[in-house]
Formats: sequence, structure tokens, C-alpha cells
Amino acid sequence: MQLFFNARIQASDTTFTFDKAESKHIVQVLRKTKGSLLYITDGLGHLFIAEIITANPKNCAIVVKKIERKAPLPYHLHLAVAPTKMNERFEWFLEKATEIGISEITPIICERSERKIIKPERLKKIIQTATKQSLRYYLPKLNEAIFLSDFLLKDHSRQKFIAHCQSAQNRFLLQDKVKPNTTTTILIGPEGDFTAKEIETAKKTGYLAVLLGNSRLRTETAAIVACHTVAITNNFGSI
Repeated sequence: MQLFFNARIQASDTTFTFDKAESKHIVQVLRKTKGSLLYITDGLGHLFIAEIITANPKNCAIVVKKIERKAPLPYHLHLAVAPTKMNERFEWFLEKATEIGISEITPIICERSERKIIKPERLKKIIQTATKQSLRYYLPKLNEAIFLSDFLLKDHSRQKFIAHCQSAQNRFLLQDKVKPNTTTTILIGPEGDFTAKEIETAKKTGYLAVLLGNSRLRTETAAIVACHTVAITNNFGSI
């Protein structure tokens, strides 16, 4: 099944017309014709099964035949990750995390961050593409970049973890501490890791220091391992 994403379609719609760019893609690139079935999600858990009634590359129109409500993830995973120096690595993380199962992403700016500016529009497109490719019906939320100190004041998850590479003392394996069916936030630092001060501040605001394994991981790899660990804990998906 090929899944389309459109944020404008609503559950109350019986008919819908795509914009010019989408219409051209559907009719000219994918060669869909009148009578072809399309599967569309709004990123909010709805699957629209629709039939093309006007195969015009400027204004392709459909009639909605059926709407299905899909179940959300059995957990809410919020990863707060420091943007990597190379954009491609952060984009790779977003793509794979979306495929595995994630609810929310916040880029955090830390004391050792080498990149402090991101381009959200491109990142949102990557998330949308990964959502379609993996046949997911809930679009992960991408928040604006925020300083770590400010983020710590705003997060109210039920379980909160900070993964870092400093002394193993007073750290636990994430897989031994994360609980299923709950709201979880995990902090992943920059290439130079969190500073000791940042780690202590996080711990004072309720974060538990954790290990992701025996290897020292790159930022984007650590984020994927954390994402996969939570998914497996909830018996949801695999890499």
C-alpha cells in the first residue's frame, strides 16, 4: 500500500481536492487515473480510503469512501537530542526514529553543541516522508530548538532519563529502568557529551542517568538505540 500524507484533509470531509503540486505528483508522476484508490493519512490517526473523481494535474479531486481510526502508540516517547555537526546525521536519526516509533522530538542546544541552528521545514518533510514510508498514521511532533536549561524547566514526563558518557557510577541500563505504557523523555547530548554541570542539573529536575550499552555511541546512534529500547519495552516494532 502506498500511503499519502496531507495535513489539510479532515475527518468530516466527503470530498477533497489536492493542491497543484500534489495533484501533479499524483496524476503525472504516479500516473493515477479516475477511479484509482488512494490511501491518505492526516497524521492524526485517520486513514482515508478515497477514489479519484477528477484526475487533473492541477486540481486532482477525490471522494472519501471510508475512514478508519488507527490506534496510537502504546507509549509517548519524547527524545530531546542535540543537533549534530553534520545535518545528514540528524536527518538520518529523524527518519529512523519515525520508522521505529516516536511521538515527539525536540532539538536541544547544550554547552558543547557545535550546531545551534536547524532548518525545521526540511526536517518536517523528512518526518513526513518517513511516516508515509513506514505506514504510520501519527506524525511525530517536531518542536523548535531550545536551550537545555529551558527544556529542563518545561518537561513533565512521568519517567525521565539522561544518557551520557561520563563515569558509570550511579548509572543504570535504560532497558532495566524504562517502564512500558507511559510518557518518557530521554536526553541525548552533543558529540562532546553533556557537561558535568548539565548532568547534575538534569538529575536535580528528576532525570535518571542511564547507559545505552557498553559502546560509546555517536549522538544519532545513541538516539536510535534509545528509541528502539523503548519500542521493544512496549513490544512495539523492531529494527
